[in-house]
Order: sequence, then structure tokens, then C-alpha cells
Amino acid sequence: MVIGYLRVSTDKQTIENQRFEIQKFAKGRNWTVGKWIEETASGTKKVSERQLGKAIKRVRKGDTLITSELSRVGRNLLEVMSFLNYCMLNDITVIAIKEDYELGNDLSAKVLAFAFSLSAEIERNLLSMRTREALEKKSSKVSNSGGLNALNQVITN
Repeated sequence: MVIGYLRVSTDKQTIENQRFEIQKFAKGRNWTVGKWIEETASGTKKVSERQLGKAIKRVRKGDTLITSELSRVGRNLLEVMSFLNYCMLNDITVIAIKEDYELGNDLSAKVLAFAFSLSAEIERNLLSMRTREALEKKSSKVSNSGGLNALNQVITN
């Protein structure tokens, strides 16, 4: 069976582009997607706590899971590697369309999965760092603008 996996981080995002990419890919191989796993969840949330974790336990040997990109599976290196290891041990092929990778149970698939999972984790960490820096900068502007101290001086004078 061919399974399509769609994940967005917030309900403000849409899965339709991912669905289109997966359908186009499957059609190019004369496959039909027999099941869709759709969810709104952070990529940092453990796979076991998401729909993907529950669904993958029901996937059988020889099945194929297609996702638009590997980062849809997760953004944490160990979490993605654990998921891919489970798939490899259970003869489940994972296809990441954007990266053009078919991850089966061979050495090259394991090396590629490691590299792209590491890349996704680094990307997430950089995004988090930039967000934190922006919030700190915004916070320092508020405290430097006087805030309550300026208001207290006006009231007491």
C-alpha cells in the first residue's frame, strides 16, 4: 500500500500543496495513494505522540510512505532517525519527494537519512535562535523606552 503523509505545524497552514506533490509523484509511478495520514502538529513533537506514530504501527512490510519532504516527519535528528530506523527494520520504504530520496533498508539510505535529519534539526535550531533574539531585542526596546518607570515619574511629579 502507498501511504501519503501530510503535516503542517499550525492550523493556519494548508496541506493541499503537499497533497498535490504526493499525488503527482504517485501518478508518475502509476501508484494510487491508498491511505492518507493528515495532521496539524509541531515537527518537534515526538512521532509516537502524533498521528504518524499511531498509523505507522499499522503499516505492513513492503508498504511505502510518501512525504513531500523529510522535515514533515520531524525536525529532531534522533526522532527522525528513530522513525526511519523503525521503517527500515520493518521493510517500509520512505520517499521524500523534495529531496528526491527513496529510503529503504540499505546503507546509502541510512547515510542520506542521517544527513537530511541533521540538516532539518540545524534549520529548526537556527529559526528558534533567530526568534529568541528578535524577542529579546523587542523586550529590551520596551524596557529602554521607560515603561512603568516613566509612568511612575509622571504620576509622582
